[in-house]
Amino acid sequence: MSRNTVRKQIHLAAHFPGVNNTTVWADPGSKSQIDFSSFLHLARTAERGKFDFFFLAEGLRLREHRGRIHDLDVVGRPDTLTVLEALAGATTHLGLAGTINTTFNEPYELAKQFATLDHLSDGRAAWNLVTSSDAFTGENFRRGGFLEHSQRYVRAAEVVDVVRELWDGWSARGPVIDREAGIFAPDGDIASFDIRTTQFDISGRFEVPRSPQGHPVLLQAGDSDEGREFGAAKADAIFSRHGTLDEGRAFYTDVKNRLAKYGRSWDELKILPAATFVLGDTHEDAHERARHIRLQQVGPQTAIAFLEQIWGKDLSSYDPDGPLPDIDPEDNVTITRGRVRHAKDPLAVARQWKEKAEAEKLSIRELVIEVTARQQFIGTPQQVADEIDLYVQTDAGDGFILVPHLTPGGLDEFVDKVVPLLQERGSFRTEYRSTTLRGHLGLRDPHTVTEGARAS
Repeated sequence: MSRNTVRKQIHLAAHFPGVNNTTVWADPGSKSQIDFSSFLHLARTAERGKFDFFFLAEGLRLREHRGRIHDLDVVGRPDTLTVLEALAGATTHLGLAGTINTTFNEPYELAKQFATLDHLSDGRAAWNLVTSSDAFTGENFRRGGFLEHSQRYVRAAEVVDVVRELWDGWSARGPVIDREAGIFAPDGDIASFDIRTTQFDISGRFEVPRSPQGHPVLLQAGDSDEGREFGAAKADAIFSRHGTLDEGRAFYTDVKNRLAKYGRSWDELKILPAATFVLGDTHEDAHERARHIRLQQVGPQTAIAFLEQIWGKDLSSYDPDGPLPDIDPEDNVTITRGRVRHAKDPLAVARQWKEKAEAEKLSIRELVIEVTARQQFIGTPQQVADEIDLYVQTDAGDGFILVPHLTPGGLDEFVDKVVPLLQERGSFRTEYRSTTLRGHLGLRDPHTVTEGARAS
């Protein structure tokens, strides 16, 4: 049961479908991934639905599979911050969240970029922190491209601490700023910084005033024990991949129970799993649509490519509608290079997959569909509303980051049919009650928290 006696409010975000196997490229409703109208359509739909924020992921390098560009990466992706800055002028309440890597970017530029976005949007910016120890991706950014895996969260933690110190360089009373008159009058309250850490050695003064919501909201995604600890210590919200009710509750409780050691209460961190949805006129209709969509998402070639990531070898001679290979995987994590899921123990994964395929009589393609599925809400609008509300009211999450299968119109049906049902039951806002993203998420100004006003 929920820790609260009153009905919890559901938080919803819209994930722009990107360079992955979620988007159904062949559907007639699938449009451009780089035309601004696509970003604008999804953002305005999310704002019409009173969503908390729009979420934009990033791709740092085109993936390669067996030495060739991965088929799902050829569409490209414009710069994240540029898109969000453009959306800031085309929306009024919707939060704007962007994924930017802590491994390949410097604190000063990160602080300036997100503080700028927060000013341009009047307090609606969010930064999704991600790390990377992938040398292949890193070749685009750093000499040798390499950062020890054990150092990625060390650097990330120091990046966050340094960025926050820069943001706090301007006091609350700070230099006088009159936005309408365009007046800036420094009064000596811009603190200098002189920062020495294991990763950074910088000094100077930060040039962007304190942003409208104090700090941009910090999102984080990471499921390892190290990642969970980092999220509990640093993040305002965690982008989780745990989809089932039981897994969601276990993850939620584990991470929230880590907050106390950092002097934080449960309400100071939101857990937002990724989820897809399929709506239908009946339960059977929805599941038939879902099966059709999954078959489009995981075509024969894609199914074999996923299998090759685990087996580490060319499996193109295998029938995707036939049984799994009866050979063991090779320890070859370079068959696919870039932003992919590599199994730490291919033999164990292959054994699990074989057992599942044999028990459920699944072909290669059917198995890949099963093991790559995100949390899916499938049913009539009423059934989907009921299930989403159940997850939130029983602490399997504080809401969801929804990933439509179509760009850019995939969210329209959810906003038109599911959101009104959530509003009717009192679980979701009917109007925005705040102008900032922190306000939407029920997060306090970080300076109030820092100054000792935390809830017990």
